[in-house]
Amino acid sequence: MKSLLGICCLLVFSFPLVALAHPHILSMSSGEEISFSTLLDDLQDVRVVFVGELHDNVGHHRMQQAVISGLQSRQKSVAVGLEMFQQESQPKLDRWVAGKTRERTFRKIFEDNWSYWPVYRPIFLDARRLATPMVGLNIPRELVQKGAKAGVAALLEGELGPLKGISCVVDPAYEAVLRRAMGGHSGEGRSFYFFCEAQLLWDTAMAKKIVDYLRDNPQAVMVVLAGNTHAWKHGIPTQVVRQANLSYRVVLPEVQGRLDRNSIRPEDADYLWLDFGVDGWQP
Repeated sequence: MKSLLGICCLLVFSFPLVALAHPHILSMSSGEEISFSTLLDDLQDVRVVFVGELHDNVGHHRMQQAVISGLQSRQKSVAVGLEMFQQESQPKLDRWVAGKTRERTFRKIFEDNWSYWPVYRPIFLDARRLATPMVGLNIPRELVQKGAKAGVAALLEGELGPLKGISCVVDPAYEAVLRRAMGGHSGEGRSFYFFCEAQLLWDTAMAKKIVDYLRDNPQAVMVVLAGNTHAWKHGIPTQVVRQANLSYRVVLPEVQGRLDRNSIRPEDADYLWLDFGVDGWQP
């Protein structure tokens, strides 16, 4: 029985290569399905690749791992940007990649920053095995929460590290984008405006970290792992372009009823990884 359970766990969390055999990828520019190799042909020529996710979806993390590994197989110098790690935790992340922290210890560090370690674990193990730089992009969650409750002006009055020098102006178009992203469950009035401010601030601060890293590492391409509402073009990518005009592509996983082949538009993403079967993968 123990052996059977071990095999089951291995199948669930090791992201087997056979699962990558037949991804279905929709190009938003042509409206046609393309091969994974064709996708990599395009991604290898940009500085930032945003790959979205639903945080608890195993298939979405397999997709992310496939993109990272695919670019590395083409001899690209890849760094992995992480929404799920705060910038202030960077030294601890560096120690993990360098092999100086045991997994049991690092899991606690990860869970101080985020959740769902089992579904992220293969990506982190690969990074340590290959010494792939991992970059924490996030700002302390209490700042985002405070901004959502009281507005960004309440935050920007003080010295707040990663927020220093950042401005936050929400226009009607951005509000409309967030309402669409939330499927019409966004609320109204001042509270929703504060939410928009906090989301924009969050995207802008993460974009600044991406720009700073790539400025210091001109040969690198960064694969950014973030939730769909940060990874799509209206989120972090727009803020990256405003700060540095870096070339980028956005790859989003299909989410039925929210972000799917019937509702997505070229201004949302460059590619949609289609949802076939369990966890977004073709059996």
